Amino acid sequence: MVTKRALVCGAGGFIGSHLVKRLKKDGYWVRGADLKRPEFSPSPADEFLLLDLRMPEACAEAVRTGGAPVDEVFQLAADMGGMGFIHSAECEIMRNSALVNIHMIDQAASAGVKRYFFSSSACVYRDMAAGEEPLSEEDAYPALPDNEYGWEKLYAERMAMAYGRKYGLAVRLARFQNCYGPEGTWRGGREKAPAALCRKIAEASGGGTIEVWGDGTAMRAYTFVEDMVDGIVRLMASDLENGVNIGRPEYVSVDELIAIIADIAGKEIHLNHIAGPVGVKARNFTNDRIRSTGWTSRFSLRDGLAVTYPWIEAQVKAGR
Repeated sequence: MVTKRALVCGAGGFIGSHLVKRLKKDGYWVRGADLKRPEFSPSPADEFLLLDLRMPEACAEAVRTGGAPVDEVFQLAADMGGMGFIHSAECEIMRNSALVNIHMIDQAASAGVKRYFFSSSACVYRDMAAGEEPLSEEDAYPALPDNEYGWEKLYAERMAMAYGRKYGLAVRLARFQNCYGPEGTWRGGREKAPAALCRKIAEASGGGTIEVWGDGTAMRAYTFVEDMVDGIVRLMASDLENGVNIGRPEYVSVDELIAIIADIAGKEIHLNHIAGPVGVKARNFTNDRIRSTGWTSRFSLRDGLAVTYPWIEAQVKAGR
């Protein structure tokens, strides 16, 4: 029995490290590639290459095994973080992520890789108002992303599709919603909102006050990492071309998200809303395309946070 060989770029990161675990469970031979190894647990990858994927020679090394190409490339490597990082590191994001995406698709196509997955983002969509009709994938155009991170993702989508047309490469494009779960970055400035709020509440005493950027009304949906990884695997095996939204359609305001976490923590928490980068007012988009693969979100927001908060609380208490 021949085992499929997969390369996971960004395997030292949050979603990438969870994807490696899933692919190994599914019987793949997996090579991970990243600047760093996973922070919180050893990678089960068959090989893990510490490579700077901004360099074309590193990408060339990553996509070949014994001179032959891997069967599938999952490209999740990116310079990214939470809203504070996205707004303060525009040049780094556009330069570093663009270099990775340019060289990886070029080397994968040149090597003869057959299937290529690219992790895009819901940041390719425009700002929305709460309650506005959901956007379909086609509504990414006319393009008006809210930030440079979204613009780079949109360009990388088009580049991957262009290579797919020229080289006969099956390209699959996922537009991720906000993703959260255990073993994700939870401090240091690159953490996403669920992790940052879990940390703040874990650090606060009962009846304490935490600072929150903005007025707390911005609407978001959050997808648990196991659901996201299942969507990646199903999309890669599908025949769906062009962008595909992956995310749980359960929308809450920032203040509502805090209330759920505080309830799980069993703490009364007061809020001090301060000025800070918030991003778009709301995002709401359809999930019909990914659902056509049989995908469905299994974790409600409360269920996912009930797993995530205790993990972050343990990190805080351990002083890690």
